[in-house]
Amino acid sequence: MEDIDLPPSQDIPPQPVKGRGAVGNVDHRFSIERRCPEDDGWTPEQPSLPQTSLQVDMAKSIISHNDSPDLPFEQSLNPYRGCEHGCIYCYARPTHAYLGLSPGLDFETRIFAKPEAARILRDELARPGYRCSTIALGSATDAYQPFERKERLSRAVLDVLLEARHPVSVITKSSLIVRDLDVWSALARQNLAHVAFSLTTLNGALARQLEPRASAPQARLAAMAKLAAAGIPVSVFVAPLIPGINDHELEKLLTAGRDHGATSACYTLLRLPYEVAGLFRDWLAWHAPEKAARVMSILYDLRGQRTNDPNFGSRMTGLGHFAKLIQQRFALACRRLELAQEVPSLDCSLFTAPEIPVNDRQLSLF
Repeated sequence: MEDIDLPPSQDIPPQPVKGRGAVGNVDHRFSIERRCPEDDGWTPEQPSLPQTSLQVDMAKSIISHNDSPDLPFEQSLNPYRGCEHGCIYCYARPTHAYLGLSPGLDFETRIFAKPEAARILRDELARPGYRCSTIALGSATDAYQPFERKERLSRAVLDVLLEARHPVSVITKSSLIVRDLDVWSALARQNLAHVAFSLTTLNGALARQLEPRASAPQARLAAMAKLAAAGIPVSVFVAPLIPGINDHELEKLLTAGRDHGATSACYTLLRLPYEVAGLFRDWLAWHAPEKAARVMSILYDLRGQRTNDPNFGSRMTGLGHFAKLIQQRFALACRRLELAQEVPSLDCSLFTAPEIPVNDRQLSLF
């Protein structure tokens, strides 16, 4: 275990980039080379601001499966890889290492879109052996990140799911979801939809540091109210709770969610898998240096003297006294606010395999 009580490293992390979560690009865990800055006496060049790019991911399949007892879904679909929201704590950052890219700035600036997502989904739903269960839209990305405004990949996926009368859920930090109010409403009328809004803080300044390109907290709450008014079941997802940073807001976040139409709630505690641990330490060094030691000390207690506990049953809720205190506060607040602690069950019995267009069924001979 790394000693968190050691004096600060002399390797000061790069200065944060405005509008970005990570302070730089870290080497990923599969790297065979490492880059280290070296002062050669010349006047240092000013680093250029990272530009966001969208690349094509020609995925061959689109539905991912899991058997985790910690998750309320067995299937998920990610129209994008990477996420421009740039949340510094995101557990999905390490997935960019599989592309040979950094979980740091690369994760939030080099985004991959799956333009064939809706067509592949239609094909997979039409297979004879397909078994219907709720699909979580965007489990390793935000399905409504900024690129979705133009690309409309999530919208195309929803249209296929509505046609097939297939249940779907989503967790988002984006008010862009209101654009698709019509399809979410149509799904909800058949008990096929559930939307959760992830809230980390009501403090706008802190939100801009933690999740710089996500919708502002008040914008998310306004979107939540619009969806709830349209009859769509919505939840408030307090995630992640970061000891010493936002845990004091737990009750306020739940109250705000209830006041804007949420009927259920859930939470997770901070976990820092793989490269996210170093990225988060760099974030603390710049944004909350006076709290860094305490935050990491409690985190190690929560995670069994590690930065991440991958074990089922504890990876979401944590271990130790702090975790038990959060559980008690959450349960008491939910009872007081009359918020269910489980997401609603959706109807899988209405599913009808979608039609495959004739042109897609037959391979051209020419």
